[in-house]
Amino acid sequence: MSIHIGTIIRDELRRQGHTNAWLAEQIGITPRALQKIFNKPSIDTDLLVAICSALHADFFRTYSDYLAHQ
Repeated sequence: MSIHIGTIIRDELRRQGHTNAWLAEQIGITPRALQKIFNKPSIDTDLLVAICSALHADFFRTYSDYLAHQ
């Protein structure tokens, strides 16, 4: 799969002007744990739901769009 969700989340966080510390606090993890998420190409769905909620962004659509264009 050619989606690297960690990079996509990090880019959206930057686009919105939030810090790593802000998002980490929103989803209840440490900034260090968040940095690890940015480095991973995949993510647990419960964690992705929390990130989607915090950033008001639908990262699940990224996967849906990818599948639709295969």
